Amino acid sequence: MDKYGKILLIVMPLFFLLIILEKLYGWYVKKEKTNSMDTVSSLSSAITMVTKNVLGLSFTILSYKWIEAHVALTHIPTTWYTYLIAFVALDFSHYWIHRIDHKINFFWNSHIVHHSSEEFDLACAVRQPISSFVKIFSIFLLPAALLGISPIVIATVTPIQFFAQFWYHTRYINRMGFLEYILVTPSHHRVHHAFNPEYMDKNMSQIFIIWDKLFGTFQEERADIIPVYGITRPMRTWNPIKINFIHMWLLITDAWQAHKIKDKFEIWFKPTGWRPADVEAKKPVFKIEDVYHFEKYAPKRTTAFYIWTWIQIVFIFIIVAYLLGNIAAIGVPSIFIYGGFIFIYIFALTDFMDGNKYALGWEICKALYGFTILLMMGDWFGADKLFAPLSKIMMAYFIISLLVTGLLTRKLQDKALIQIHS
Repeated sequence: MDKYGKILLIVMPLFFLLIILEKLYGWYVKKEKTNSMDTVSSLSSAITMVTKNVLGLSFTILSYKWIEAHVALTHIPTTWYTYLIAFVALDFSHYWIHRIDHKINFFWNSHIVHHSSEEFDLACAVRQPISSFVKIFSIFLLPAALLGISPIVIATVTPIQFFAQFWYHTRYINRMGFLEYILVTPSHHRVHHAFNPEYMDKNMSQIFIIWDKLFGTFQEERADIIPVYGITRPMRTWNPIKINFIHMWLLITDAWQAHKIKDKFEIWFKPTGWRPADVEAKKPVFKIEDVYHFEKYAPKRTTAFYIWTWIQIVFIFIIVAYLLGNIAAIGVPSIFIYGGFIFIYIFALTDFMDGNKYALGWEICKALYGFTILLMMGDWFGADKLFAPLSKIMMAYFIISLLVTGLLTRKLQDKALIQIHS
């Protein structure tokens, strides 16, 4: 896990820089107005995903290592072509995992966060889930296991395959010639993220577009159909933790309220979006019917509000970077205490962005949690050894953050009251 943290310590700043450069290109070259709060929400989602992975908060029911040990028919020596075979096998596996995520109600919950953005940009690429606590899909790597490809090879190729999906989340790269026939390109993936009826659930491949063409899920981007991004049942929140579980909570409540026993069980494995007829009639959920005429989630905020939000996201990146660079030194159980602080921080920040009336309460929780860490441990997880005044700076930050967040939240609520009465 310490090695994983070191890799992320390099990758995260690089991705963050590219995201900012893309935004600047859009603002100053293309003269486009994009929703910066959507970007912050995506970045906060990435932070929660990274934290969850670092803490190891998942359980593998059937590991590749076990499958390879018990079903291998032969053992291919580990050479350069072994990595190539593993890369293709992994991509084939992920095509089917991705397709299942889109097609079955229960599995959609772990993927919905990635599609929840109503924008399509590099920030959208890092909008990743934390709700996939149980991993069961190693079985899709059966071809590689039969060949006896080493688990070390799979473990090496997996992050490479994941990071290679970042670049094509952009609207600023058009068709790419002959590569359109081989690789997943931005044009292909724009189709995938669109929820136009013509584009829905198409282009499931992650690296090689050949899988979609082989299995009937390919759709070319059409000049006469402009992609519209998002999901049919919009989340209407910037909070990534809420987004990760809204769909699951709907499934749970629908199953509880359904009159038929059959519906209570079938809802989990029905096609994505299916609800029992009696529950749908009693408690309908808003759904976008016309993809070309709906209001995006973009609450208006003041310049001071936006500036403070970006200061907060930069500060949490620094805090996460320290965790990634010092996983071994922080150790167990301290990394879980650290992780708990990050989740509370993100919840407080994104609830503040939403203008939630409980946002200040979460900010108070964050400050109290931070003060408790400093008082109980004597400093911020050993960081005073690197910079002696850091604990005092952290204490000052908690106080300032509480005051500024409280002031901006109060102004936002006062403005909302004025609008209601007017």
